[in-house]
Amino acid sequence: MTNNVKSHRLAIDMTQAELAKHVKVSARTIISLEQGKYKPSIMLAYRLALLFNTTIEDLFNLPDNLKMEDNTDENTK
Repeated sequence: MTNNVKSHRLAIDMTQAELAKHVKVSARTIISLEQGKYKPSIMLAYRLALLFNTTIEDLFNLPDNLKMEDNTDENTK
């Protein structure tokens, strides 16, 4: 799973250590996350999204087979 954590972090001029402190994990966790070697818990993903004022979906790029299907009924539009 790829993610946009590093680009969001750099956009607010924050170090990996500072980000780790804000979301209550180790700097090593942030490094691994940014390298795509670590899949975050839902709570960590939520904390990151809140900090970056974005959505979990914007931060993490799920493979197509894991994305939610749009179940919108065409007749209700």
